[in-house]
Amino acid sequence: MEVSYRVSGMTCGGCARSVTNAILRSAPSVEVEVDVATGRVRVKGEHDEQRVREAVEDAGFGFDGRA
Repeated sequence: MEVSYRVSGMTCGGCARSVTNAILRSAPSVEVEVDVATGRVRVKGEHDEQRVREAVEDAGFGFDGRA
């Protein structure tokens, strides 16, 4: 399964790392690609969207749904 999400509040590489690490903690077997410029986060592999949402929000960013 591969899904792209919109995440708001990312402004730099540090933000991208924070979002990536948060998602990997909630779903360790996925691949994560973050594009700060577009605010898109691609998650490839089996994962639960609600857990991804919670991980992103707990890291301090906005989860704006599927892209």
